[in-house]
Amino acid sequence: MTETDPRSLIRIARESGEDSTAEPLNLGERVRELRKARSWTLEQAAAQAGMARSTLSKIENGQMSPTYDALKKLAIGLEISVPQLFTPAPSAQVTARMTVTRSGGGADHATATYEHKLLATELSRKKMLPYQARIRARDLAEFDGWVRHEGEEFLYVLTGAVRFYSEFYAPVELKRGDTAYYDSTMGHNVISISDDDATILWVTSLG
Repeated sequence: MTETDPRSLIRIARESGEDSTAEPLNLGERVRELRKARSWTLEQAAAQAGMARSTLSKIENGQMSPTYDALKKLAIGLEISVPQLFTPAPSAQVTARMTVTRSGGGADHATATYEHKLLATELSRKKMLPYQARIRARDLAEFDGWVRHEGEEFLYVLTGAVRFYSEFYAPVELKRGDTAYYDSTMGHNVISISDDDATILWVTSLG
């Protein structure tokens, strides 16, 4: 992978972040969390689930592993689906992160076909990679094969007009204000079809 490979943009966006490993979900803690979110006592939750209070207490304290039938009873009693028992609650923590990139700001990364300007570079561990690109390519032959990388991508044409090529679809012409959203593991390329270089806003998911 070279510095002009689009995948390097994702690496650049991530390199200042920290790797994180998801902690395994504790089923007992999750059940207790769901019960308390409803302001239910053990007795109330057990009654809703149609099981003994002692059984629910043992599940919450990790003293027994519930059968699938017990899980179904819990889910019905808590009015959720079984998979939601194993899904962590969304974080209520507000990070209050924010950054502003002024016009003309950003970090420049030029390739043979595009001139990228990375935006919001001050924030690490972003979940999206936003960048503006000037499309210099005028012919598909200027690319060394398909561009492809992990994630999903959103494209918004700012000025001019482009032709969007993709591995499994017919080419699409996009003008100012037009957008495209696509799986970026699918091969794709963009060329300018306007007199001047077209400019677009790209937003790539970082997973």
